[in-house]
Amino acid sequence: MSKRITIDPITRIEGHLRIDVEVNGGQVSKAWSSAQMWRGIETILKGRDPQDAWSYVQRFCGVCTTVHAISSIRAVEHALNVEVPLNAQYIRNIMIAQHSVQDHIVHFYHLSALDWVDIVSALKADPKKAAAIAQSLSDWPGNSEKEFKAVQDKLKAFVEGGQLGIFASGYWGHPAMKLPPEVNLIAVAHYLKALDYQRKAAQAVAVLGGKNPHIQNLVVGGVATAINMENLATLNMERIAYLRQLMTETRDFVQKVYYPDLIAIASFYKDWFKYGAGVTNYLAVPEFAEDTKNTKFALAGGMIYNGDLATFKPITTHQDQALIQGITEGVAHAWYEGAQSLHPWEGETKPEYTDFQENGKYSWCKSPRFNGKAMQVGPPAQVMAAYATGNPKVKKLVDDAAAKLGIGLKDIHSTMGRLFARGVRAHVMADLSLDYLDKLVANIGKGDTTYANPTEIPSGEYKGVGFHEAPRGTLSHWIVIEGKKIKNYQAVVPSTWNASPRDEHGQPGPYEACLVGNPVAQPEKPLEVLRTIHSFDPCIACAVHTVDPEGKEITKVKVL
Repeated sequence: MSKRITIDPITRIEGHLRIDVEVNGGQVSKAWSSAQMWRGIETILKGRDPQDAWSYVQRFCGVCTTVHAISSIRAVEHALNVEVPLNAQYIRNIMIAQHSVQDHIVHFYHLSALDWVDIVSALKADPKKAAAIAQSLSDWPGNSEKEFKAVQDKLKAFVEGGQLGIFASGYWGHPAMKLPPEVNLIAVAHYLKALDYQRKAAQAVAVLGGKNPHIQNLVVGGVATAINMENLATLNMERIAYLRQLMTETRDFVQKVYYPDLIAIASFYKDWFKYGAGVTNYLAVPEFAEDTKNTKFALAGGMIYNGDLATFKPITTHQDQALIQGITEGVAHAWYEGAQSLHPWEGETKPEYTDFQENGKYSWCKSPRFNGKAMQVGPPAQVMAAYATGNPKVKKLVDDAAAKLGIGLKDIHSTMGRLFARGVRAHVMADLSLDYLDKLVANIGKGDTTYANPTEIPSGEYKGVGFHEAPRGTLSHWIVIEGKKIKNYQAVVPSTWNASPRDEHGQPGPYEACLVGNPVAQPEKPLEVLRTIHSFDPCIACAVHTVDPEGKEITKVKVL
């Protein structure tokens, strides 16, 4: 018997995503991904100064902020062929890396772990055994019996009071939960610790960016972070020492807590390396610029087709014309006028709402495609690109985990594989944060204190694109400048690639494709659907292009 399930919203943050699935014989047979909010900032930007765009586009979202600023400023720099001083590249790289660290910590513990961790089960745990397990995973000093007992007592008070607080929304006791009570207790304790460490990463971004979450220090041609070792009001040795302290602490948390927890949890859910593959065409762009022209990068990009690493085609520069010309966005099933696919420089944002029509238009998300193909973006794409190009850190992490878990590179094409790839990426980001701080200090030590190339917007027409490999995947901002003003602006963001509805040829996007074949043990508690969608770390505010929520349900899980 077929059942229809609607989960609205499905996200734990930026809750604007609706997922519909048909379940037959205990598994998903068809799915629809529907973004429930119109973005519209592209329209607001028309006629404005290109140098201000980066400040506006950060407001796409309260989570993915720094990433839009970086892409936007790169778009203008690309349009005008502006070079960026090394100090500015290193400062941007530090912010990019620490933003990723913060984002990945939040995703694992606060947005996805509750799909795998049975909070209430932790009350049955023996704190002493939990401490022994945690200490066997790493030498992090916070893994004590006393700490676990205190967390268990706090959790008990929540439960006995009838209010689970931050743990209130979860399918506790679900048959798909497999962790022993002690591992659940470890995860709960680290969930609470993660709140503090993600804050430290955000502080590191704010030290350079001026504030967080919306940074204030970018300019076309560099940064506004003045460098003067003798001035208390600029980036000086005291600020650099504070950055090093914060980033060392976040690195240790990622590498001694988050990553070991991930591997431990994955060992109990190896079957989830078999579910959730969906679209296995991947796209990643190179990231962490190490020259002034965005042609040399620390992490590789590239395309992979049908999950086969032998098809890997590298992308080595943000000026790659095949990449730039190959991207289109379709609106056949999106709430916009028309039905054709357009290149982002010609892209339009003209809303045409029709209500949810499963065979018509049903989402505010457009359908990005690369040379007509649906592509999955995100940590799996970047990890595989790095692996294919022989990145030693990535290869060691993947190979060591494969030996521990009994998996291969092909198992990244899965729900658990996406969580694993994000953990690998967090591990690498934590190291890169400190690497770029060292490079910044060394470059300043050579006497170079340049942090910007002052740039004026010239007359004429210019087109530019700013690429960035964000925590959720490939991000691009596209700008057309005419008469010193913005003529057109489009953002093709990671969750647009992944959450896209079907295109004009009926190709489903990654969310829709990955759910097909997913098990669903209890349709009224569709935990398994949450697991697979949450593995992408969906953040929908910047993915859609709002409707008045007044009088509408805030949460809906419906089984028909």
